[in-house]
Amino acid sequence: LGRALQLEGVETVLVTVVADLHKLDKDAFWTVCDHRAWAHPYDAQGVRAGFRDIPKAVSDLADDPYRSLAGELRRAGGFAKDTTPFSEFLWADFLRRRVKAKRIETDFSAALEEAMALAKSPEAGYLPGWCGPVT
Repeated sequence: LGRALQLEGVETVLVTVVADLHKLDKDAFWTVCDHRAWAHPYDAQGVRAGFRDIPKAVSDLADDPYRSLAGELRRAGGFAKDTTPFSEFLWADFLRRRVKAKRIETDFSAALEEAMALAKSPEAGYLPGWCGPVT
């Protein structure tokens, strides 16, 4: 979200502090963030990266087209907004294994249709916000 806002030229955002971790050393900080699911250290291919690999600036974050597809899928009603941290990233990883990257690049609408069908399948039933049919 921060990267998207930056690309849109938003210069100021309101935030809520959920914990003051400034007294922790760097390793303890990342351990706390990891255990509380406040960090999602995965690259654009869905591979877990080291915390040292996370860019220092928001502007250096890589675009993940599957995250964009998951975000649009949620807006289209493919899954419900959920309080699970990084739920759209979990959906992006689900879609990454099933929708070809070329389809997202060349025909986003068709990729979204495919994603919608996948989102309603029992295969996606473990994901946060799943709202597919239950038989």
